[in-house]
Amino acid sequence: MILVINTCKEKLHYYEFVKPIEDILNENNEKFFTLHYLDVKSRDLSICDRVIVCGTSLADNQFLKEIKKFEWLKDFNKPTFGICAGMQIIGLVFGGKIKKKTEIGYYFEDFQQDYFGLKGKQEVYHLHNNYISGWKGFDFLCSGNGIVQAVKHKEKEIYGCLFHPEVRNKEVIKRFVEL
Repeated sequence: MILVINTCKEKLHYYEFVKPIEDILNENNEKFFTLHYLDVKSRDLSICDRVIVCGTSLADNQFLKEIKKFEWLKDFNKPTFGICAGMQIIGLVFGGKIKKKTEIGYYFEDFQQDYFGLKGKQEVYHLHNNYISGWKGFDFLCSGNGIVQAVKHKEKEIYGCLFHPEVRNKEVIKRFVEL
């Protein structure tokens, strides 16, 4: 069972950032449930096998003001995948600092190591105003333009990507689910 965490403040943003991930999971006949991050309880974390923390819109930074709601990530020992805002959340929980840089559209990124099937130069879709710097305990698997684009925790199965695989590179989500 997969827990999909919605980070969107506005209900309408769910259709752009959460529903596409749910659609991918449905296509693969995966069992999942979706909760807003403010509604996640320890029981929800105990019954899931893995977690996907979704992104949100450029104008929505509410999650940054409530980062303590994600402190559970430090002690969580199940596969976790953060997408865009989700990766920013992971980075902040693990000691990184938020930096400003807007990237919108299709970019070619160079993956130094295999990242759920992405290796070498690959086209990905960016839609973000922020990124994380200064975090420790993670391997940086892709760092385009000085911005970390894809990570894996050195000891845990915690992954993050700043780009949006639900838009392009859907196989990234499918491969995470197959871990």
